[in-house]
Amino acid sequence: MKVKHRFLKGVLYMSLEGELDESKALYTRGQMETSFDCYDMGKVVIDLSNLSFMDSTGIGVLIGRFKKLKERGVTVVIANPSRSIDKILTLSGVYTLMPKVEY
Repeated sequence: MKVKHRFLKGVLYMSLEGELDESKALYTRGQMETSFDCYDMGKVVIDLSNLSFMDSTGIGVLIGRFKKLKERGVTVVIANPSRSIDKILTLSGVYTLMPKVEY
């Protein structure tokens, strides 16, 4: 699992690469939170184009980070999920919290 980020004009762009499951959840959560603490952003874009697998634990990681950022008034969106990840996020209702965008 790789968690990459870049900050540009008040937007934190995060990229999750690999598999987000129970074995990678703690690491991913920690990497995301460290990035959140480094910047004063108004929006976070989570790019899932290179995420090959996600289970319910991964959904929990995303929703947990959404809740923390919402408390800070930060908007969160999901970008470029693969077809299989898109299906999981649609069925779980994640897009009602974090809309899907194309970048």
